Amino acid sequence: MSGAALGLEIVFVFFLALFLLHRYGDFKKQHRLVIIATLLAWYLCFLIVFILPLDVSTTIYNRCRLAVNSSPAESNGSYVTLAPSKQKCFKPWSYIPNGIMPIFWRVVYWTSQFLTWILLPFMQSYARSGGFSITGKIKTALIENAIYYGTYLLIFGAFLIYVAVNPNFNLQWNQLQTIGIAAANTWGLFLLVLLLGYGLVEIPRSHWNGAKRGYLLMKTYFKAAKLMTEKADAEENLEDIMEEVRKVSESIKYNHPLRKCVDTILKKCPAEYQERMGRNMDDYEDFDERQNSYPNEKSLVKLHKQVIYSVQRHRRTQVQWQILLEQAFYLEDVAKNETSATRQFIHTFRSQEPENKIIQYFYTPTVEWYWECLLRPWFYRVLAVVLATFSVIVVWSECTFFSTKPVLSLFAVFIQLAEKTYNYIYIEMACFLTIFFLSICVYSTVFRIRVFNYYYLASHHQTDAYSLLFSGMLFCRLTPPLCLNFLGLTHMDATISHKDDQPTAYTSIMGSMKVLSFIADGFYIYYPMLVVILCIATYF
Repeated sequence: MSGAALGLEIVFVFFLALFLLHRYGDFKKQHRLVIIATLLAWYLCFLIVFILPLDVSTTIYNRCRLAVNSSPAESNGSYVTLAPSKQKCFKPWSYIPNGIMPIFWRVVYWTSQFLTWILLPFMQSYARSGGFSITGKIKTALIENAIYYGTYLLIFGAFLIYVAVNPNFNLQWNQLQTIGIAAANTWGLFLLVLLLGYGLVEIPRSHWNGAKRGYLLMKTYFKAAKLMTEKADAEENLEDIMEEVRKVSESIKYNHPLRKCVDTILKKCPAEYQERMGRNMDDYEDFDERQNSYPNEKSLVKLHKQVIYSVQRHRRTQVQWQILLEQAFYLEDVAKNETSATRQFIHTFRSQEPENKIIQYFYTPTVEWYWECLLRPWFYRVLAVVLATFSVIVVWSECTFFSTKPVLSLFAVFIQLAEKTYNYIYIEMACFLTIFFLSICVYSTVFRIRVFNYYYLASHHQTDAYSLLFSGMLFCRLTPPLCLNFLGLTHMDATISHKDDQPTAYTSIMGSMKVLSFIADGFYIYYPMLVVILCIATYF
């Protein structure tokens, strides 16, 4: 079984990332490089979350084996026995052989950092560019990222000069690497605590409110009114942009040098607008450069960018409007069916999509009535209580994980109790549930957050390329500090536990943070306590 668990999780996480990306992205319309880059970023971040519990169980076994090797011992098959105390070190079923995990983490970590700091920002500018050629888009992307890259190079160069002229510093390459990792993790931890504080409160609260039918219906009405305003604004904006395109199309005729650019813009317009513009123009009329003033290529690039944005926004609001209407009708049906004497769920409007026959066979109107009107509210309440309990444990542990004598972090207590009996299944399950809950709180906030109309993850294939790439950047920057925070909560990080034990393979590639003691002993330990203030602010 050595390495089998690692292989299975690698395959499973790939399909999980692919499924989520298919839900938010559009494989048919969006550029393949955007899909591949976003998929790789999501995949690597999800992979870290799923593989880290295996790293923890393997590290605990290796610690036991090192303790055994330092004492007289006997080998017996799949475990090692201490001669004096007869203590057994069972090999976990998911044990990963030595040497594999450090290479694995190094590849995953540095690939994700290359994506988030170099490739994805460049691809964002490239995808948002209105250029008509690959060269033009690359040029635009380089110009937009010049300040972004230049700022980091300036800071790094100033730091190197300071180290070179200061005789008190004698930094080696591995220490410079550790400083770079610490800087990236500090930036990520700053954002991580903000998102975590929101998710710890909002996730249990949203499930509790999900049991309130009246609340859900009123909230849907509110969303519908808000979306109606956004939909009208998107339609008006599209009309204005299409009017500009029409004027440009009529002024630049077939034999104008920029006509190819205009044709490219027209292909991005909705079909009905293309037909309308085609009927209203005489495409074989020669242009007269002396009598008319024509837009230049720079203005066409700007118009092209506006067309792409306005068309995508209009399509997204149209799809969301239909989905929200179906949701409102369904919640109204639930309210009507709650008093039904026949205990059979009756729909006012049937879904236009064909239903699965297997689901239709088992999910009968009677089963649907019992689930929607009777069981689902209670299920959501119980789930909300469980999630709220997890949130309280996380907040308590974030405020107390620096204490080692006594151990106050509940996650560290659970892991240490299981470590005494070498119950690896329990260790892996406890680690997975802990980091999975932390990830849900952080990642769900990334999926919910909206920065005006520039960043917005919309389901049903309505997310634009810029937002997909931005989400990949956020995941790659948030996941490493999230994992370090998890290892600190469970006292698997030597910086927190102050023990001279073998570190996890993930911690070993991060290097010793003691190079920057004010970060290792200060910021990493005390800054997560702010999650309490953020939770209170979110609650109120």
